[in-house]
Amino acid sequence: MSEVPHILPGLPHLGSDASRTYRMGIMGGTFDPIHYGHLVAAETAFDELNLDVVVFMPAGKPAFKQNQPVSAAEDRYAMTLLATSDNPHFVSTRFEIDHQGITYTAETLSRLRDLYPKNVEFYFITGADAIASIISWKDTGKVARLAHFVAATRPGYNLERARSALEASSYEFDVTYLEVPALAISSSYLRRRVAQAQSLRYLTPDSVAGYVHKHGLYGADSTPLTARGERS
Repeated sequence: MSEVPHILPGLPHLGSDASRTYRMGIMGGTFDPIHYGHLVAAETAFDELNLDVVVFMPAGKPAFKQNQPVSAAEDRYAMTLLATSDNPHFVSTRFEIDHQGITYTAETLSRLRDLYPKNVEFYFITGADAIASIISWKDTGKVARLAHFVAATRPGYNLERARSALEASSYEFDVTYLEVPALAISSSYLRRRVAQAQSLRYLTPDSVAGYVHKHGLYGADSTPLTARGERS
């Protein structure tokens, strides 16, 4: 595949063959920290929707968390990179982190649309809770025009709120709902476990858990084992 010009470093090169359509999944989120729920949701979307790639985009300064504590962008990007590095169709990018100002989905999608040719379609992967509140996002109409939406839900989740909110709006959204069992996991749950000195094993890749402890995130004890006298 020949490279498409003007694509920024860290983004996949798609769209060179004008005779076909490319599908790029966009996994946006704070990823504080990233966990298996995110990864399984992305893998499920990749398979079910025949995506060419899934791009993980840690938010720089997420608009919906301006009044909440959020870990440093560099830490969240590093953990995302560690979690996705062994999957050949996952890509992690600094696209939003390096962008100045508050992160808005409409602006991100507009910038991507300017970079990619029209034969590259965007599939924005998010949770069903976010889909329910999408009508309150900045420039909702633009968001609806620029991407297909993939709403990942946990088993037993009531989709009525999300569907009713979209149907009541004046915008036309293209939404696919995918059930993902691993979405019972949440980043806030992982943060609480770390604060309580509990294990993250089987909730997030070991590389991410190691990063959390090495850098003392979420109240983790970053003291090396040898310094604590547990093992020499």
